[in-house]
Amino acid sequence: MIAPETIQRIMDATRIEEVIGEFVSMKKRGTNYIACCPFHDEKTPSFSVSPTKNLYKCFGCGESGNAVGFLMKHEHYTYPEALRWLAKKYHIEVEEEEMTAEQKERQTERDGLFHVSEFAQQYFAQLLYEDEMGKAIGLSYFHNRGLTDNVIKVFGLGYSLDEWDNFTKHARSSGYSDNVLQKTGLTIFKDDGKSYDRFKGRVMFPIFSVSGRVLGFSGRILSKEKQAAKYVNSPDSEIYNKSHILYGLYQAKNSIAKQDKVYLVEGNIDVISMYQSGVENTVASCGTSLTVEQIRLMRRYTKNVTVLYDGDKAGIKAAFRAVNMLFEEGLHVRVVLFPDGEDPDSYAQKYGSTRLQEYLKENETNFILFKTKVLADEVKGDPIRKAEVLGEIVRTIALVPDLLERTEYVKQCASLLQMPETTLQHELAKVLNRKLYDKTQNHTPDPNDKDLKDTTNGDAESEQQIQDKNDRTIERERVVPFEINPDKPQEVHIVSLLLNYGDLLIPIEQKTEDGNATEVVSYTVAQMIVGDILSDNITFQDRQCQIIFNEYAKCISEGMTHVDTQIFVNHEDKQVREMAITLMMEGYQVSNKWQEDKHIYVPKPEDRIRNDVEESILTLKLKKLDKRINDIDIQFPYAKDDDEKLMLMSQKMQLIKIKQQLGQSLNRVIS
Repeated sequence: MIAPETIQRIMDATRIEEVIGEFVSMKKRGTNYIACCPFHDEKTPSFSVSPTKNLYKCFGCGESGNAVGFLMKHEHYTYPEALRWLAKKYHIEVEEEEMTAEQKERQTERDGLFHVSEFAQQYFAQLLYEDEMGKAIGLSYFHNRGLTDNVIKVFGLGYSLDEWDNFTKHARSSGYSDNVLQKTGLTIFKDDGKSYDRFKGRVMFPIFSVSGRVLGFSGRILSKEKQAAKYVNSPDSEIYNKSHILYGLYQAKNSIAKQDKVYLVEGNIDVISMYQSGVENTVASCGTSLTVEQIRLMRRYTKNVTVLYDGDKAGIKAAFRAVNMLFEEGLHVRVVLFPDGEDPDSYAQKYGSTRLQEYLKENETNFILFKTKVLADEVKGDPIRKAEVLGEIVRTIALVPDLLERTEYVKQCASLLQMPETTLQHELAKVLNRKLYDKTQNHTPDPNDKDLKDTTNGDAESEQQIQDKNDRTIERERVVPFEINPDKPQEVHIVSLLLNYGDLLIPIEQKTEDGNATEVVSYTVAQMIVGDILSDNITFQDRQCQIIFNEYAKCISEGMTHVDTQIFVNHEDKQVREMAITLMMEGYQVSNKWQEDKHIYVPKPEDRIRNDVEESILTLKLKKLDKRINDIDIQFPYAKDDDEKLMLMSQKMQLIKIKQQLGQSLNRVIS
């Protein structure tokens, strides 16, 4: 465990331009450095490195972070590995905290599980080539599947002898305890004290971590015993959790990063066949349905995933189930379906690697358009089923986070379904509004809410019941917010002022306590913004902006005058991190050459910071007032009586008066 003080020393010593300069050729531009981004192909440099802020940002693909984040992304290091790399570069001795007895015991146990797993992998691989039965059964199986010796060794494949306790005896004689054998699942212990090998008589597929350590195994039986499972997997343990692991990622990670794309297949053999056929950027889920954790693991290397499934109905349905999760995590998804009865392995064996690669290129399809075509073919002439399909397609489009992508999908799907774009846009807006409302209000629909369910008792509703339901529906629709936040540009600008100039002192002239004189008092930009916004109880509609503002408000309420922006660079929320880094990197700098060479003085942003702060806050207040006035206009037609209408009109007039006063402060004419 690296001590916090040591981490701070490493971060203080780190110069980001020196770190990135070891991997990327950069050119100096002003106070920053620019380069072609190492994370995506480009010809025009959009990758910027700021030595003053110790940050990098690519304005092409969006990647951003500090030196540690760069090493984790570029070199695929873990956080501790990146810190140790920096410590070595800057000659800092890494002081590690003394672990407690409990931590030591747990670490010793983890080490034992790793060691016995690696020992087992080596033993199974040795049997495959050196044991007569291993060669006759295990190696011949892999060769019959078309695998070469080279690829067998790359994936560390092996064979477990068809004997009850061959491996267990070998492990015990080598000094491994029953405890680690049981916890890894390599040996199964019965209540009567007997034990046997879990993977007896199976060909072995070791499962590696991203860094290449053996975590567990998947074993395939070769006999035709009806009662035996075809595949057996290691149980979850301290080092292995199948829902957090992707089979083949260790072998595929460099190719995935280089090609900025990953192929997702169903089985281990499919991964190995794809790799042998030259498609090395291929992974599979480990004996489980695709999980969010596995998707996020893929996303560390690329946002582009192509799903490969069998072309039968079961394969198509499996693709439908998995892909919605991929969209929700912000990935760009394409799909390739193989001919009925074929999979990547059988296709490669039948036609060879060249034909396989050609097939993948020629048959890769955008998933949403593919899904729309499949479902549209199912519902021809059935208006009820067509309405159901429309809802299903819209719900999938709603998972796409990018607005421009969603717009293009609506256009193309409307054409495929032969219906007006406006129909899909309307349905999409309803889904997005409901999602946004549920998210912002932490609202979970009540399963007992009769308004959200069809009546099932068959009784006719009275006119009053119908009217009550309509009133509640109107009320619910009135409180659902719009998807687009009109205040966002102003909210983002204020947060940008906090991040870039929050510590800057601004002298302000104000009256003394007795009111008889004036004095100059300096406040930081953060104090001015936070104090003014809190005094008027203004909240940010944008979630990331509110989180950043809350952190500043918390620090200032605790008497701090300096807020460390590294809080946001290292924030646990990825969207907050990305927003903070982007805003800190997007500021422009005025070249000194204007004044030195041309004798023209160009004001710098900090020269007019006070005016910028005051104008930004007043403009945000105006926007919030517009929203409140608009809310009153919406409520007015639903007022119960004249008294309520008069009250609403009075509130509106007061807000308009305040709005006009703010307009005067900004030298604007407000109607």
